[in-house]
Amino acid sequence: MRIKCLPTDFQVDEILSLEPTGGKYALYELRKTSITTFSAVDRVARAWRIPREELVFAGLKDKHACTTQGLSIFEGPRKNLSIDGLEVRYVGQTPRAIHPRDIVCNEFLVIVRDLSDADLARSVAAVREVNEFGLPNYFDKQRFGSLGESGEFVAKAWCQGDHERALFLAVADPNSHDSPSDREQKQILREHWGNFGEAVDLLPMGLSLQIAEQLAIGKPDYKRALTMLKHDLRSLLLSAYQSDIWNRLLSSVIRDVVPASILFEETIGPRRLAMFHTLDPKSQRELQDLMLPLPSARLHLPPGPLYDRLAEVLAEDGMTLRELRVKYPRDTFFSKGDRAAIVRADELEAIPEADERYPGKQKLLLSFSLRRASYATMLVKRITALEMPLASESDETQSGESPDDDFSSRESSDNPSE
Repeated sequence: MRIKCLPTDFQVDEILSLEPTGGKYALYELRKTSITTFSAVDRVARAWRIPREELVFAGLKDKHACTTQGLSIFEGPRKNLSIDGLEVRYVGQTPRAIHPRDIVCNEFLVIVRDLSDADLARSVAAVREVNEFGLPNYFDKQRFGSLGESGEFVAKAWCQGDHERALFLAVADPNSHDSPSDREQKQILREHWGNFGEAVDLLPMGLSLQIAEQLAIGKPDYKRALTMLKHDLRSLLLSAYQSDIWNRLLSSVIRDVVPASILFEETIGPRRLAMFHTLDPKSQRELQDLMLPLPSARLHLPPGPLYDRLAEVLAEDGMTLRELRVKYPRDTFFSKGDRAAIVRADELEAIPEADERYPGKQKLLLSFSLRRASYATMLVKRITALEMPLASESDETQSGESPDDDFSSRESSDNPSE
């Protein structure tokens, strides 16, 4: 069984509610193939000679795929653009920039190849189970791509006021997604941490050098150096830790609600989390409409079972809900809102066909739509029992890839649904 043999085997179309009713913001449809959202937006900015921060998008889309998504530019050019790997189609004018809440859903077409008859039977059975019971709405593993070899979340140290440790994890902790150049620069920083003047002499031009130069002046100001990270990356670093806490909260709820006899575990990011194939009627009633809040200091939970359960999860990290915030800089903060515990794909269909790439085998065409902030990778893995060949969200800022999730280059941190 194989996934993503071709870019066209994974197609994503972002469906928006934002209409071109007039205004100062130009709205575009960005179509890309085999390129990250961040890289695509950077290319558009360079091609049109527009500051990168003026380009706003609502959702990250997969690199190894054919995807379409919205893009806004204040007083942007009213024309199309075609450059290698992407197409930009001018749609019209809107009164404001695009926002994650404008995403109605994402529509998918996924082709799974090289299936035996037994593979096909298992996958079709899994489709029936997902249609009936749904699946846990966990943040998938690409959400945690910023987690380095240390296994420590940058945002945890940041919240605890350990700015030096947070910066070290962000710029010096080795990561499996690092490019050779990134690996080399991180090694230089690790070997000369605290002696930043020496690091300055060895680092090439770029952000690592700029940070080392800043730290080499007088007493190192690690808190200020954190602000030199791109806002996009800072937001993703906070999202990674918040998502890990939320995943553990949901797993705790599922273990409490669902009988142990129908539970199993799956590794998602750094954790082993509770999963199920089917649900008994009582569990289904308790979970099907359950919404769980995204944890942060801005969350005002009344005393009760949910508050106690979240407190237990945070206590595992030596944290409290009140501490789950970043005091500086003020433009970086945790998201707020609620997230469904269980996700169901709308119009999930599975059509088997002969596989033209693998004679004698079958392929399965999966078509479905998902609400924003839910991961297609979770659904496809559930149906195929295969790991998706994805990189990480944080790699988007370092020429990697991203999930089928919500992100706005300027407004994401306060996304009310994430």
